[in-house]
Amino acid sequence: MAMNDGIARSQTWIALLGRRDMPTDGVEDYCTFLGRALALRGVDLKQVRVPWVQKGWVRAFLQLQRECTDWREHWVIFQYTAFAWSRRGFSLGAVAALAILRRRGVRCAVVFHEPWRHPGRSSWIGAIRGACQDWVVRKLYGCSSKAIFLDPLELIAWLPDRDTKTVFIPIGANIPECLVRDTSVDRSNCLTKTVAVFCLSDRPNRHRELADISHAARFIAKDGSKPRFIFIGRGTEEAREEIESVFRGIRAEVSNIGLQSAEQVSRILVECDVMLCVRGILYPRRGSAIAGICCGLPIVAYGDGSNIFPISEAGLLLVPYRDHDALADSLARILDDRDLWRQMHERSIQAQRKHFSWNHIADMFVESLNGDPRSAYGMRRKKPRGSTHIES
Repeated sequence: MAMNDGIARSQTWIALLGRRDMPTDGVEDYCTFLGRALALRGVDLKQVRVPWVQKGWVRAFLQLQRECTDWREHWVIFQYTAFAWSRRGFSLGAVAALAILRRRGVRCAVVFHEPWRHPGRSSWIGAIRGACQDWVVRKLYGCSSKAIFLDPLELIAWLPDRDTKTVFIPIGANIPECLVRDTSVDRSNCLTKTVAVFCLSDRPNRHRELADISHAARFIAKDGSKPRFIFIGRGTEEAREEIESVFRGIRAEVSNIGLQSAEQVSRILVECDVMLCVRGILYPRRGSAIAGICCGLPIVAYGDGSNIFPISEAGLLLVPYRDHDALADSLARILDDRDLWRQMHERSIQAQRKHFSWNHIADMFVESLNGDPRSAYGMRRKKPRGSTHIES
């Protein structure tokens, strides 16, 4: 997209973040990759944190008051997740921070990384926490100058029907795009096919995920092949003993690489044949799946294909949730059928270029904040009757 005169002039935007997540911070990575793409469009995205963990709320808010007096001429891109603004998920600090910015006359666009309550335990504390988070999200929406959602708008049932400030901008991968594979090696005749597993959940979900993965590995190895499973990313290092246990006796090669740099993750994924996603039902913000798409991988995952646009345009084979036989069969099909693999590979490449590239995402931010969004899915779409939201 060619940059017009309004976009070409230099601008400064502020990405306002709360607490840093450990050991990796997906929101910080999001801002970093977005900032690199915006820089090519004449926008300098500066990351600023509200240091409430280190200084306490009072001192952190006093510091924010001092700093934001110089932000009136700039957009502030407020990054919201519940636990970035509260130790226990009661994210009232986010509302207070936004109120300070509004009193100082700052224009704020809120990026809703979580547009509804965070799923938690079924208890009276969980119910109160969820109600608090729902109130906070609606309050942030009401006080924002622009509301940016990472989920398709028709999935967010609480949005008003006549909405003029809301835009849907897909989330990109927090690793560098890597769509070019090494064509010097003919992988079609390679006996060892590689399956990527990017990130595992915490217990007790991790046990179920590993059971499904090992079942698929056992199914593939029945015909005499020896698949390779690469575990990489968050949660894999902690699961080292469990992985070794569930794969014991299975004719499969297992590599547990753990946390790696973003660049190294891209180099590893692009050399894999397929990604296996078993961390619940696939949804539009599933970062691990988007990482696979940005490396051109076919993906086998749980889901029925509904309510997952635009990730649905990638090379996906979806099976019913926890149907590990269907999961294993679909994985074997992709590894055995090179024509199917090529079709799915091309679909993932096209989806990456059309929806998930940071260049495309940066264009949508510039269009949304400097004028009217022109994307076909950027503007408000009518909710289908009976639609529901999807929780992460």
